[in-house]
Amino acid sequence: MAETAAILLQGGSMDQNLSLYKVFYTVANSRNISKAASELFISQPAISKSIRKLEQSLGVTLFSRNSRGVQLTEEGEILYEYVERAFDSLQLGEAQLKKVNELGIGHLHIGVSTTLCKYMLLPYLKAFIKAHPHVKITIDCQSTNHTLQLLKENKIDIGLIGRPDSLHHICFDSLGEIEDIFVATKTYLDNLSLRTRSNEMDLFRSATLMLLDKENMTRQYIDDYLSLHHIETNNLLEISTMDLLIEFAKIGLGVACVIKQFVSKELENGTFVQIPLPFPIHKREIGFAYLENQQHSNAVKDFVAFYTAQKPQ
Repeated sequence: MAETAAILLQGGSMDQNLSLYKVFYTVANSRNISKAASELFISQPAISKSIRKLEQSLGVTLFSRNSRGVQLTEEGEILYEYVERAFDSLQLGEAQLKKVNELGIGHLHIGVSTTLCKYMLLPYLKAFIKAHPHVKITIDCQSTNHTLQLLKENKIDIGLIGRPDSLHHICFDSLGEIEDIFVATKTYLDNLSLRTRSNEMDLFRSATLMLLDKENMTRQYIDDYLSLHHIETNNLLEISTMDLLIEFAKIGLGVACVIKQFVSKELENGTFVQIPLPFPIHKREIGFAYLENQQHSNAVKDFVAFYTAQKPQ
């Protein structure tokens, strides 16, 4: 047995024999060349020729003839054990692929900042998951800068980011613009005015100014704005997330820089007062980004098609 296995391993190239193994497998199952020819829709001579070619390649005899047809030799039984396993695996693979196609099974890896995840991504994901319940979603919550780097390194499929200065090899699908504003409660502003008698021009110098930390692209954008217009700040409080900025502003801790769209309710019901600025802050564009010229999975293609259909026109 061991000698026969060694002979099989030393035989011809498997790549050359792949089509022959299907013939071998069919003949071994049917035990009859005529039946195998009918099942494979080829002639009996073609079946016999294929078997001879495989036997020559392996250097063994695989079948012996009898009155009822053919039967496997000892060497044929050894080969059949492995070939049967291989074809069973192929059938399982085909069945799994069919299930993937029918159910839309897939994996989608998204990079996004915590702020954009809550206020922008979640509404899209909620509807997408409802339409594609068999897609596994992985969320990597990092700063926009880190998300962009992960995208370039092909470690995520798609990112929700602010539009970068350069779109080299990146497709960017805009979802619209966001606007940065400064807000505070009316009570905080009234008390600040009593303490400092500050006016609008020196409010930033006297107030506690709450900004996101320096790793955040929004913070970098606001720092550039303050520097460009020579706006001085004396009491700066760094906060890690937009949600905390909003909550700290609600309890009257200071003036917070937030995204206007994310505090629309608070502005409408009077919880926040928007601070007028001597110079406007230019709006920023946000959207989904992915690498161009990339072979994307069906899950990624489905998500791109989904948000394209859903996003505001």
